[in-house]
Amino acid sequence: MDGKVCIVTGANAGIGKATAVGLAQRGATVVMVCRSAERGRLARQEIIDRSGSQAVHLLLADLAAQNDIRQLAQTLLDQFPQIHVLINNAAVIPLRRSVSVDDVELQLAVNHLAPFLLTNLLLDRLQASAPARVITVSSGVHRGATINFDDLQSERRYHHTNVYSMTKLMNVLFTRELARRLQGSGVTAYSLHPGVPATKLSAHYAGREGHERASFPELMDAAQTSIYLATAPDIEHLSGDYFANSRVQENTAVANDPTLAQKLWQVSVQLTNL
Repeated sequence: MDGKVCIVTGANAGIGKATAVGLAQRGATVVMVCRSAERGRLARQEIIDRSGSQAVHLLLADLAAQNDIRQLAQTLLDQFPQIHVLINNAAVIPLRRSVSVDDVELQLAVNHLAPFLLTNLLLDRLQASAPARVITVSSGVHRGATINFDDLQSERRYHHTNVYSMTKLMNVLFTRELARRLQGSGVTAYSLHPGVPATKLSAHYAGREGHERASFPELMDAAQTSIYLATAPDIEHLSGDYFANSRVQENTAVANDPTLAQKLWQVSVQLTNL
């Protein structure tokens, strides 16, 4: 991965931080995207210490705010002439419904629209840097989920796990449609289920406030599929596929529905003013 520039969102904690360590250990230039300057600086130093690499950069953005995402994309384009890997890792699971500064339900904003918008804003640079990859962290809980386009903002009914599962289905559908649109461009796309260590996110999914309790080796185990998809040779023919344990997984009919994926893409364009 020497000379490769890899962006990891949500890299200040959990699986994102472990992914950043794994990529830095392999010689990549890692760009961390974090919301908190203090947590980001502490995580950056830990990544440097664990990887032995100084090629670790920190950029700040609130991925719930589309203006922040646009500013982040412009900063990335200004600072990095090439971008080879984008890992859309950041996610949230608020226990109660809340909305972003853009008046978008928060899980929809961070878990789906943020990767959708950031990826699209960086696509030209990714294509110019080809071969390049877009990796979006989904979850096995997308199986059985549905998308209610009549209540996409979960205004009529909000349950944190149902909404999370829906946004993780969106990650898989986004990846499949992105791969279709990028055929022949040199940019490939993958989605994945990571491991499930005891992180703040997993505590929220279980319905309780919590903090990261997983050991670093456990986090590294959970990050292996993301690292694999960023580094493995000869997986271009698997673009659009969904992975777990570094292997392609059979998907559900809903997650494979091209009409649904295209509808989601068009709605996402409208919600992000692309």
